[in-house]
Amino acid sequence: MDPTLKNRTLTSLKEKMPMLSPRLRVVAKYIVDHPSDFGLDSIRETARKSGVSTYSLVRAANSLGFDSYDQLREPFRHALVSSTSFSEASEWLLNIRQEGTLGRVQADASANTLAIVERSLQHQTPDHMQQVVDLLLGARTVYLTAVRASYALAYYLQYVGRMALPSMQLIPRHQNSAIDDLNDAGARDVMIAITFTPYSRETIDACKFAVKRGVKLILISDSDVVSSEFQADHTLVASVISTHHFACYSGGMALIENLLALLVQQAGTSAREKIKSYEDLRMENNAYWIAKK
Repeated sequence: MDPTLKNRTLTSLKEKMPMLSPRLRVVAKYIVDHPSDFGLDSIRETARKSGVSTYSLVRAANSLGFDSYDQLREPFRHALVSSTSFSEASEWLLNIRQEGTLGRVQADASANTLAIVERSLQHQTPDHMQQVVDLLLGARTVYLTAVRASYALAYYLQYVGRMALPSMQLIPRHQNSAIDDLNDAGARDVMIAITFTPYSRETIDACKFAVKRGVKLILISDSDVVSSEFQADHTLVASVISTHHFACYSGGMALIENLLALLVQQAGTSAREKIKSYEDLRMENNAYWIAKK
């Protein structure tokens, strides 16, 4: 089987998604977001997980040019890679698992965290990351937006990223909306938006506004398809699978750490000098307070 068929099918799904009916759009988004499950599960199980009928799944296959549902699923089955991390077999995890109920919960959560970090990082090619870094370093202004739980990730990215990108601005500022802060943005600027399901309406609106202004958009999310209302220039996809009732952001943080490492390296001497200046300032401040004691 053609090893590129899975990726070409996913690309076709993303391109056709805005033109599909609402029901088929649900199917397409499910396949894009859960390619491994789609390759593994039966048609009935996929219908249950995606919330559509088996008939809708067959229609989706036909609309993509496949003769049958099984023909659509086959490249995903062929390319299927287990979502289980090798770390689950680590001795320390096995030891923790034996320590009662909480030990099992801790072991499951630990294995999940390691697995989603690995899954989030293994799909980021050097070529794609280079394109993202070049876009950021060449921008007049880099805007960064997120709300709710994603805001913590954005704050950290801005806190460290400004060493390589002094123009990076975390928006919204001063209790404004992000759109207020994008009023002067244009084609020479870039915006990074961080959002995970359920996607923030405020972030989606900011992305729509930025794209309309000609701003280049970099999305950090759990899916290539956040909204049919805009198209990102680049998307960094992080797994957020969790053993509890909320998303696990370890994969998103791992992506951000990678991006920061590349930015600092590519920014060169200026970034390193800024980091050293910042560290010297903190040491001087600590020495001042120690002396006062």
